[in-house]
Amino acid sequence: MRPSPMSNQKTFPTRRAFLQHSSLALLGGAFAAPFVRAQSKTAPALHGTIIGHGALRYRADLRWSRADPGKFPVKDCHEMVQAGDDRLFLLTNHQQNNVLIFDPKGEVVGSWTLGFSGAHGLTINREPDGREFLYLTDTGSGRVLKTTLDGESVLELPHASQCGAYADNENYSPTETAIAPNGDIYVADGYGSQFVLRFGRTGKYLGKFGGRSMQPINPGKFMQAHGIALDTRGPTPLLVCTERIRNEFNWFTLEGEHVRGVYLPGAYVSRPVIAGRHLYSGVCFGAKPADYRAWQKRGFVTILDENDRVVSNPGGHAPDYREGRLQVMLQDQPVFENCHDVCVDRRGDLYVCQWNSGNVHPYKLHREA
Repeated sequence: MRPSPMSNQKTFPTRRAFLQHSSLALLGGAFAAPFVRAQSKTAPALHGTIIGHGALRYRADLRWSRADPGKFPVKDCHEMVQAGDDRLFLLTNHQQNNVLIFDPKGEVVGSWTLGFSGAHGLTINREPDGREFLYLTDTGSGRVLKTTLDGESVLELPHASQCGAYADNENYSPTETAIAPNGDIYVADGYGSQFVLRFGRTGKYLGKFGGRSMQPINPGKFMQAHGIALDTRGPTPLLVCTERIRNEFNWFTLEGEHVRGVYLPGAYVSRPVIAGRHLYSGVCFGAKPADYRAWQKRGFVTILDENDRVVSNPGGHAPDYREGRLQVMLQDQPVFENCHDVCVDRRGDLYVCQWNSGNVHPYKLHREA
């Protein structure tokens, strides 16, 4: 299905106009969650549908999860990672089970909880001795924990107001972490004061960069620093940070210097996920033709190559570049509602986690090409 006739005018908004239009609709409240407009739900039977473009096409498996919702309920499925033994760890903000552990066939093989009501960010890191640890953020309490795969806490970072990073009256609501090769921990305060905080591997506060920007364009600062990841595809490791409200990803040195950004008009992206030579992200909110505000139930997945070009949009329209400029991206088929994360397994299959989407467990996208 193509966009409505409203979008057939061959003119598109400038970058500044698009950002001002979308950000003004979002800045009416706090940054703890963007203001969004809901629309009526459509629920076509799209199980088995082939979605995506070019060499990155997938078969949508909406019945992958075999979890019993009564025994393993979820509220929002925020993020998922895969361990070295192929187990998949899903983070939810359901206090009964913050973490559900799946095998690749969708069977639940374990669960545990920290009692977090704001469980939001989940990162896995393998240390030099081969041991793997999880890093979890809780937006409600401001807690950031490092745990074993079994849920045992081995490190808790100090609150921003207790380590000299913030004054007592500054809001701290961390959403994501990234781990540097030397073990330094970067924490994106995406629902708080919009800084990225840096801690040593033992939890010592080392500094911060970023901060809130109220302008649509202000490289190095954030309107919503929702996610962060380590990008090792180039000669030097970089941090790639989500700027959700501005529809951007931005790259920084490990010292916090801005390197470059990429603009994805229409895509209110979640955290960046680096796998192979591609960057994957769930689009949590999407635009409509001629209406570029953040609408719920307009999500899809977007995939960028190593040159920062969008090459596939599973669930969305094919990426369209005109004179080198990416045009507004829109949902094509409502396979998803609000995509919050993408996990890429070793086969190249994807697992999509959704926020505020009817308490659904993750969907799986089987690689077709």
